[in-house]
This record gives sequence, C-alpha cells and structure tokens, in this order.
Amino acid sequence: MKKFAVIGLGVFGSSIAKSLTEKGVEVIAIDRDMDRVNAIQDYVTLAVRLDSTDESALMAQGINEVDVAVVCIGEHFEDNLLTSVLLKQLGVKTVITRATNDIQAKILSAVGIDRIINPEQEVGEKLAYTLVHPSLNEIFYLSGSVTIAEIKVPERFVGKTPAELQLRAKYGINLILIERKVEETLFGEKKILRHKTIIPAADTVLEADDDLVVVGGRNEIKKLAES
Repeated sequence: MKKFAVIGLGVFGSSIAKSLTEKGVEVIAIDRDMDRVNAIQDYVTLAVRLDSTDESALMAQGINEVDVAVVCIGEHFEDNLLTSVLLKQLGVKTVITRATNDIQAKILSAVGIDRIINPEQEVGEKLAYTLVHPSLNEIFYLSGSVTIAEIKVPERFVGKTPAELQLRAKYGINLILIERKVEETLFGEKKILRHKTIIPAADTVLEADDDLVVVGGRNEIKKLAES
C-alpha cells in the first residue's frame, strides 16, 4: 500500500488528506496547529502535531518512508519551501508543493520540487474557460498541454459516427466516452438515467443530448469548443 504525507491542514490540505484516505491509501496528516490535527484525526491513518521545518521531528514520524508528500502550507511560504526541501533531502520519492503565485512556483521549481500546484489559479482558469465556452461542461489539464474535456455534442456532429467525423485526423482529439440520457422503467416508474459508453465503437451514432468526453491538446479542445 502506498504511503502519503500531507503537511499543512488548511481547507485544501485537509481535503486532499481525506480524499486520499477514501481511496484506500495510508495517510499521515501533519500540522503545527493542534485544532487542525484534532479535526482530521478520525479521517486519516495518523494525525500529528509538529513543526515540519524540524528535520528530527519529521524523521521521528518516518516521513522518509512515504512514497509521496504533499506540502500545503499556505500561510508562510518560507515554511512551505523549507519543508519541501527537507523532504527531498530526507529521500521522499515525490514531493508535491502548493504555490500561491508565479514567483513561488519558480522558486520551488529551482530547488527541484517534483510537482508544483496552484489550486486557486487552476480553478480560476477552469471557471473562465467554461464561462467563455458554454459548450464545455468540464475541463481537466494533465501534463503539458494534454487536456480532457467534457463537451456538449456539437450540432454538426449529431447523427454522425466517430468514423464519419474522423475526430483524430480532422480535429486532433480522441473520443473516450459518451454520456447519454436514457429513459428506463424502475419499479414501475419511468426515470431518465445517464448511461456511459467508454471507448465508443466507430459506428456509434451521436445523438443531440449526448455529452462527449474527449482528450487532446489544449488548442485543439479550444478550437472544438469555439466551433
């Protein structure tokens, strides 16, 4: 079983710690605020109050044995940075650190942090994208420019099949899922359910109420949404 450490138990850090635990992994949650530690102790494997800039305190909790450490100290960047560097020096395989602005991100990158996240910026970008492009239901950014998006089926696609549309050749995207409204009778009552078809067949005919999940480059997704 993979072991994770989450350091900094504000709203963001606590959410990560709880979500990881729900996925069946071992989680050590750390903060110097006892109230935050007490609030999460029933949701994680181990909750500990300590100063994460104290190398000996981290070693005492076996932090060097975790597979991934997520540092979410939002209030004090100096502590955020020092904790992240200590974790790398202690041999943690993957260190993921929160940055609240571009300057912090550049500093963290310069000291060799494996992955840098800016949740506020990411949420803002996603919201702006869906506001500008109403056909987009949701969008997720993966590594580099690779993007997964859920989009309402374009009107010109209705009645056609993926084979006819040649999505990869013409649009540079791949269709990975179709979500479709289907009326079914359950216990004598008619209900509208949403059925998901993963990797739909090339001869699947697209319908007007379909939602499509596609993967492709950010620019390709943008062009599709704009069209």
